[in-house]
Amino acid sequence: MSNEKPNTPGNDKEKSKFPKFNLYWAYGLIAVALILVSRMDFGQGPHKISYSEFKKEILTGGDIKNIFVVRNEGVAEVTIKEEQLDKYKHLFNENLTNSGPSAEGPHFTFKYSSLDKLDEALELAEEETGSDIPVELDDRTDFLGDFFTFMWPLLLLIAIWVFIFRRMGAQGGAGGAGNIFNVGKSKAQMFDKESNINVNFKDVAGLVEAKQELEEIVSFLKKPEKYTNLGGKIPKGALLVGPPGTGKTLLAKAVAGEANVPFFSMSGSDFVEMFVGVGASRVRDLFKKAKEKSPCIVFIDEIDAIGRARGKSPNMGANDERENTLNQLLTEMDGFGTNSGVIILAATNRADILDRALMRAGRFDRQIQVELPDLKERKAIFEVHLRPLKLNEDVESDFLAKQTPGFSGADIANVCNEAALIAARNDKKIVEKEDFLSAVDRIVGGLEKKNKIISKDEKKAIAYHEAGHATISWLLEHAHPLVKVTIVPRGKALGAAWYLPEERQLTTTEQILDEMCSTLGGRAAEEIMFGKISTGALNDLEKVTKQAYAMVSYYGMSDKVGNISYYDSSGQSDYSFSKPYSEKTAELMDQEVGLIVDEQYKRAKQILVENHEKHTKLAELLLEREVIFSEDLEKIFGKRKLSEHVIEEEVEEDKKEVSAEANQPEEKKSEESSSEENGQDA
Repeated sequence: MSNEKPNTPGNDKEKSKFPKFNLYWAYGLIAVALILVSRMDFGQGPHKISYSEFKKEILTGGDIKNIFVVRNEGVAEVTIKEEQLDKYKHLFNENLTNSGPSAEGPHFTFKYSSLDKLDEALELAEEETGSDIPVELDDRTDFLGDFFTFMWPLLLLIAIWVFIFRRMGAQGGAGGAGNIFNVGKSKAQMFDKESNINVNFKDVAGLVEAKQELEEIVSFLKKPEKYTNLGGKIPKGALLVGPPGTGKTLLAKAVAGEANVPFFSMSGSDFVEMFVGVGASRVRDLFKKAKEKSPCIVFIDEIDAIGRARGKSPNMGANDERENTLNQLLTEMDGFGTNSGVIILAATNRADILDRALMRAGRFDRQIQVELPDLKERKAIFEVHLRPLKLNEDVESDFLAKQTPGFSGADIANVCNEAALIAARNDKKIVEKEDFLSAVDRIVGGLEKKNKIISKDEKKAIAYHEAGHATISWLLEHAHPLVKVTIVPRGKALGAAWYLPEERQLTTTEQILDEMCSTLGGRAAEEIMFGKISTGALNDLEKVTKQAYAMVSYYGMSDKVGNISYYDSSGQSDYSFSKPYSEKTAELMDQEVGLIVDEQYKRAKQILVENHEKHTKLAELLLEREVIFSEDLEKIFGKRKLSEHVIEEEVEEDKKEVSAEANQPEEKKSEESSSEENGQDA
């Protein structure tokens, strides 16, 4: 790698500090020079003296040739007779002048307070000397000074006007330069073959199916005859849909790095402007440039900024600028005009609110789902982000992938960065496994608050609360396996139980009920041990209530309500009413939810009563150490009974380790959160 300073970004910034020379600079310098020259005194002008010196030294001598009185300035200029100049040489010396003034004059200047007093002094001098003193009175006009006095407000307004228009041109013009008329130009940033894009598909870990779809688009642009010979047509658009942080924008960067065609990139919000019609104008300009560079790819990030379903604006009947922009986009993507060779890529995590006309085939022919990574993909993502870190030998990507179910690619990158920061904070030379575990706790649970003031009674209640969660989750077959329990406050939570959810696609009724029972274990433990309940179970009750309503209204897991689901997967309800069921059905659903929650709460209390001694022992250990792990629970409760799902999964993993076959089924994707926070203050 070259270390030459001229190639570094810092030197480029230093060079850019000095603006380039412009011809207007020369005009400005000439004007400033003329002003300075007109104002400079080169030693040949009249010498300033006081009024008293004039009366005492000059007026009484009778050597005045004439006096010129400038009335508007209150100044009088005196010219001495040429043959008498040497007589007043001492006045020049007093004024630090090496050479006297010119013979023509004027030679001296002074300020008078009153013209009447000056007239009286001159009359008195004429009587004493017996000679007349010629006096001329006039007003002197300073054209340059008057000009600037008159023009400076106008020049200031012009300067402000030019500044505002240049700023508007820089914001609205393509490439940053331009004027107010460029506000309708597209802001898309173009990358071509010469652009230095260092991201390609090799840098995108996981997302095998999504990369395959996009690689096919890139391949079509590189070798179109491979597909056209079979009668195939190039797809017009591909929409990347998925949760935040899963790598949609990174995939688009990889396409730009792989494709040897022009790549236009912009955000959906770049079309939105305060001026009416600007969005539609920018869409037209974007496609005009794209057609000129065909074949090419246009990438619009966060397309939901302009692609929201029409007709749902709060300003009913108003001229919605966003809808006009969307209409223009729909027309450009699949209208009368042809866009051969122009492929549209778009990304959003809110596909449910997009307009149906935008989602149809012919506009976005492919909808590529970019889901949260599974175990295998998380391992690959960790390997990418662990490369720049100095790691200890005990850090394994396989272990870290198992500890982070439900994490997105951005979350994994954040875990690696936080681990490095934690290691540096503790003055370590390498990043160890415990730093990564601390980073996961920090991201999911929040920052530790060891200095938070908690009374002994509150701490005891929190310990029994968390021990209740841990006890029931360990004893129930389908509950998530516990990783650790802590009563150290993190974020808003006063305590937390950390679980490692199974990576499964389907969830049975028994699994949901076991999870609900485990979640209610904290509230049940408080009632059994102290005979009273607290607000610490707020987060638990919220989660249980949502699970119970989902069972009844979404999943059809209630015998009384039946196999009916009121879930709207499209997110675009076609009905004008809010609930597609009667009040009687709603009352029945409420009753079923109450029965489910009450049943699991009674079940949780029964389990804790049957294991009272072990629960108490676990809570006291938690009070003593503040943090306990699954090994401690195993010593108290014995081996945990695993569900058949987990046993089959472990057998599959053992087979993979023994077998050397290349094609193996992928791991199941994660569905649930990696932890459950409890003990939140109300």
